[in-house]
Amino acid sequence: MIEVSGIYKSFGKKGEIPALNDVYLDVKEGELFGVIGPDGAGKTTLFRIITTLLLPDKGYARVGRYDVQNDFRALRKILGYMPGRFSLYQDLSVAENLAFYASIFNTTIVANYHLIRDIYVQLEPFKDRRAGALSGGMKQKLALCCALIHKPQILVLDEPTTGVDVVSRKEFWQMLQRLKSEGITILVSTPYMDEASMCERLALIQQGRILSKGTPAGILSDYSGRLLSVRTGDIYKAKLALENAADVDDVYIFGESLHVKTQNLDPARIERLLAANSVEVFDIKVIPPTIEDVFLAKLQS
Repeated sequence: MIEVSGIYKSFGKKGEIPALNDVYLDVKEGELFGVIGPDGAGKTTLFRIITTLLLPDKGYARVGRYDVQNDFRALRKILGYMPGRFSLYQDLSVAENLAFYASIFNTTIVANYHLIRDIYVQLEPFKDRRAGALSGGMKQKLALCCALIHKPQILVLDEPTTGVDVVSRKEFWQMLQRLKSEGITILVSTPYMDEASMCERLALIQQGRILSKGTPAGILSDYSGRLLSVRTGDIYKAKLALENAADVDDVYIFGESLHVKTQNLDPARIERLLAANSVEVFDIKVIPPTIEDVFLAKLQS
């Protein structure tokens, strides 16, 4: 449904600011595909090319049977796009925004109400409120309704859960699963590594390059070596001691603990090493890697 091949894009007068570097991506029909990476990784630039808002410097992208450069008018009829920044009309009410977007596509709210019903029932009590006065979570729901009102074949969502509370994030992913059951192909980006498991397949991106692609389980299986979680009385002193230790590939703070990547060190050896550096150890155990651990390991390779 979506094919991105050898895309390059840079900005600046002389193209001195690279944004995408030889990006290849494919999204299957009816799939929920995630692009995972931190701010500045290139997610928004990639999505703007896919949705015909930017032209690539090199390479090509196709959505369905349409080329994003030559068939942009036809392509926009089958796309629903929700940009990362709230871009609806702030001075229009919820109902007015929705009616306006329906009219652009020569449809009505009633015609495709089944697609937005579960979302709109939460907005309905505020239908006369100006969009600019909504909370972050409600703005997100309104933007999704407007992106869906013409029943798109492909839904492209750029960091839809950024800046909203944990409950709204969970609700949003539940909505995406329901939309997928309607046969809509969904491409979504997020900086939250914990949301990767919600996707059927995903791509890890950093500095405009795809680091890894596959199913969440497949990407986790690429992790080589052993990962240990270490809790100590002085996390910064422990990190410094482990950074200078032989056989430690990487060490970084992960919440209240340290994650230590190694090929052959076991918990007992790490405990002795920290004790030699006068660091009190509370707990050491071998743990399975997360998507974030894989991402950090890919950056080191």
